[in-house]
Amino acid sequence: MINFEEELKKFHPSLEVEDAEEAIYNQDLTDMADLMVKIVKESESKKTGVE
Repeated sequence: MINFEEELKKFHPSLEVEDAEEAIYNQDLTDMADLMVKIVKESESKKTGVE
């Protein structure tokens, strides 16, 4: 049986859309596109000897 009083104690309201968007964009996350750009730049700099 579900104890609603206990479940309500665990409840945390969700962020508003604007707050959630800000929290997501403020994280420094590297995605696959960023990794590929970095790898290509490193590869090109090794070929030319320029960093």
